[in-house]
Amino acid sequence: MANVGNKRSVILGVVGLLLVAFGAVLVFLVPVIMKQQVEKNVRIDPSSGFAYEMWRDLPVPFYMSMYIFEVMNPKEVLLGEKPRLEERGPYVYRERKQKVNITFHDNSTVSFVETRTFQFDPEKSAGREEDYLVVPNILLMVSAQMSKDLSFAIKILLNAAYVMYDQKAFMNRTVKEILWGYSDPFLDLINTLLPGKLPFKGKFGLFADFNNSNTGIFTVNTGVEDISKVQMVDTWNGLTEVNYWTSEQANMINGTAGQMWPPFRSPSQPLEFYSPDACRSMKLVYEKEHSFRGIPTFRYSAPNYLFANGSDYPPNEGFCPCVASGVMNVSSCRFSAPLFLSFPHFYNADPAFLESVDGLHPSEALHSLFLDLHPLTGIPMNCSIKMQLSLLTMGVSGITQTGDIKPVILPILWFAESGYLDGPVFNTYYNTLIVLPVVLDYLQYILIALGLCFILVAAVLPFISKEKFTLFWSSNKKKFDENYDITKAQKEKLTASNGTVLLEAKL
Repeated sequence: MANVGNKRSVILGVVGLLLVAFGAVLVFLVPVIMKQQVEKNVRIDPSSGFAYEMWRDLPVPFYMSMYIFEVMNPKEVLLGEKPRLEERGPYVYRERKQKVNITFHDNSTVSFVETRTFQFDPEKSAGREEDYLVVPNILLMVSAQMSKDLSFAIKILLNAAYVMYDQKAFMNRTVKEILWGYSDPFLDLINTLLPGKLPFKGKFGLFADFNNSNTGIFTVNTGVEDISKVQMVDTWNGLTEVNYWTSEQANMINGTAGQMWPPFRSPSQPLEFYSPDACRSMKLVYEKEHSFRGIPTFRYSAPNYLFANGSDYPPNEGFCPCVASGVMNVSSCRFSAPLFLSFPHFYNADPAFLESVDGLHPSEALHSLFLDLHPLTGIPMNCSIKMQLSLLTMGVSGITQTGDIKPVILPILWFAESGYLDGPVFNTYYNTLIVLPVVLDYLQYILIALGLCFILVAAVLPFISKEKFTLFWSSNKKKFDENYDITKAQKEKLTASNGTVLLEAKL
């Protein structure tokens, strides 16, 4: 009996030790497995299969939501009154991005051109592309300001052209025309009078050069040799820096192309990216821990100093000439057109901008931008990048169509470019990067705990078996003794004092 118990103890002890050993190995092995899995899924390598396909042709939904400010009192503005605006929209477009002309280089970099197309989504929109809105006539405003330092003769020609082509300071156009362009013979005349000043030929629209276009040639690091450099921009259009601004720091091309970042992030690391549309590198900073559909993320947002002027934030001096903080002059990269970038509704900007117009209501919830990044992989889970485009409007001496418009940076529209992981892509990343690590994490401790239980049982089992055997022997011995005593008593009772047995028979 004891031998059987000892044998069982040995078996349980060996199994327990194996479980503890395997669990302990997993403690050290799981981080290595996860690191290898992450590196495989984020580097730009055709052999990585699914990850490479997703990088090449993002299968996640992206949307561009446009909000246009309609001028409600154009006649009064011409007389010098404050503009009164009303926000229209959103007019939502499904955005598709796809990388083409992908070329790998020997120095662990890859070049590509990312095309983008926009398709109107009426179900998500709060209006139609056929809606008519009154907005500033950008062609007239820009050409008038470009002529302010030109000769009086040029201004006379411009005035005559404005009258001939029925150009006014404010125009009533459809949303589709405002955004994606309309044919205007006046544009041909401007290109004749002011050659090379405008990038538009035959058709003018705020986003006329966006649809079916690309953001230039990016060359980025593949991360094959050094995962910490994956997605980092090497050159843009062959350049390591741009020449739009007045300082070396402002002209630097930093960070990634804005879609992914190197993995294994810490909160102290900001997110930098180069934006061809903004003509500069931009930086987002860590705000707080967050989550997206069960996936832990770091939430990043734009710092207050992103559009600060050089006086309030000296490193931004290179982006000047500046106005008050909160609005950035982008005329140097927009053919000298007096255009400005800011957050929507002048959120986080100098109060003077807000007071110069009526109808704006800045809100952190509605107008601040954010990006939720999975820190382990550097992959954005959810983002909403918001910017406002404004135009400097003012009366120009010698140009009668501009009237007595007071100088004001007038918001034209703001847009929110948003995207999030969804569908099969989300499921794949969730299972690979969330479920698998959790299962392995729990498994290692379950194995260790189970192994320790087996070892404990193996240690106690011999004593339990011995005790049971002793109790069994003692119990049976007691019963034998009791039976013996009963038999002896009965025998004594039936025996006479002289040694004869008394037999009673009852007939």
